[in-house]
Amino acid sequence: MNQKRTFGSLLTLLGIAALIYGALGLLGMVQLSKMNSLVPLGLGLVFFFAGISLVRATGDRA
Repeated sequence: MNQKRTFGSLLTLLGIAALIYGALGLLGMVQLSKMNSLVPLGLGLVFFFAGISLVRATGDRA
């Protein structure tokens, strides 16, 4: 399996997890203040879009 695609998938999954954790912090369901929940949201966005672009840019080999 291609290492770039694997790393891109891992980044995407980490981004999704961070986005969910940050959103739960904004809603007050976890022990984060509203300002502190912006950090996981920002990191989640960066990881998510970096992973998606890495998966899309990597070509398939037969």
